[in-house]
Amino acid sequence: MQFNDSETSRIIEMAWEDRTPFEAIEDLFGLSHPQLVTFMRNNVSSGSFKVWRKRHSGRTTKHLKLRDPAIMRSHCKTQYKHR
Repeated sequence: MQFNDSETSRIIEMAWEDRTPFEAIEDLFGLSHPQLVTFMRNNVSSGSFKVWRKRHSGRTTKHLKLRDPAIMRSHCKTQYKHR
């Protein structure tokens, strides 16, 4: 799959966000979890990729099936407030 610069940037941003589930990325951009791993490997530095994999490996908030049903939003309450 080919993505423009803004789509690539958004996918990387969503992949790093703790509360954005992998399923949301798949719904918006068509990247399954294994495809996202390959995408991240190809679009961020090797050091950043290693940190990302370690950080999100097993993180329950990144998988809808593992997520606590009490979590209703995909971002921190203060994340998108305008200053």
